[in-house]
Amino acid sequence: MQDLITVILPVFLVIGYGYLARRFDWVSDELIDSVMKFAQNFAVPLLLFSGIARMDLGADFHPPILISFYAGALSGGLFCFLGARYLFKRDLTDAVAIGFIGLFSNSLLLGIPITERAYGEAALAGNFAIISIHSPLLYGIGIAAMEIARTRGLGLSGFGLMRQIARSVLRNPLILGIAAGWTVNLAQIPLPAPVWDAVGLMTRAAIPAALFGLGGVLLRYKPEGDMRIILWAVAASLVLHPMIAYGLGHFVFDLPTPSLRSATITAAMAPGINAYLFANMYGVAKRVAASSVLIATAGSILTIWCWLAILP
Repeated sequence: MQDLITVILPVFLVIGYGYLARRFDWVSDELIDSVMKFAQNFAVPLLLFSGIARMDLGADFHPPILISFYAGALSGGLFCFLGARYLFKRDLTDAVAIGFIGLFSNSLLLGIPITERAYGEAALAGNFAIISIHSPLLYGIGIAAMEIARTRGLGLSGFGLMRQIARSVLRNPLILGIAAGWTVNLAQIPLPAPVWDAVGLMTRAAIPAALFGLGGVLLRYKPEGDMRIILWAVAASLVLHPMIAYGLGHFVFDLPTPSLRSATITAAMAPGINAYLFANMYGVAKRVAASSVLIATAGSILTIWCWLAILP
């Protein structure tokens, strides 16, 4: 109960504050969109830049933590895709969008604040290692799968498909922040103290603004559509993904405690608005994606509590 109150509840209270602010028209949709634009296009990319630029690659970026997390992510995505396609008989493009729900967890807006509140800022190294390839890898997989599904192998050549994937991925400000962080880290580029101080000012605003904006955005996503397939996707996100990440990390790789925490907690996050944005980008399975985001975000309050109790 202590974890629920001190670690999880403050994060979801900020989300709830944004939800209520929009619900009672204290703020407009336009303001919520502006807050999210500030967070996702400016503050959060700098947060990613800072974390990755300062990451100790030798200590934090090692295959076992990445395999544990991404094996769970890919399993969740495949679970959702196969269920949508063969159990619920959805169109191929719908099935790809629903698969993305199980593939993409909210590693940033929920994973970082939950991990930080539970284990301290020093525990975020593993989170940043996971996030450093999260969007490029999973968006790349999702976009490739969707383009193949849309063309059925007829519309785009291999080169054209790769160009479409690269164009879609590289337009994302989060990817640009990640790329800049990798550049500074690998090239060991020294930055002046005033620059780091300015980055620090921006990063301190990133998570509160993003959580508040997330709450306002969630009001738009009313639970609609086929509830069975929504619950299928929520189960993949909140149960299957963290179970695989924890199982591989603990029983197969014997990860150090900080790495096991980062892999499992990040895997236990709800899909996040990226699942809806992906579906909306292609105009397929939007109601299922929106409802899954809303229900999984609410349900993750209890599932995260369970994982915090299980983890050492």
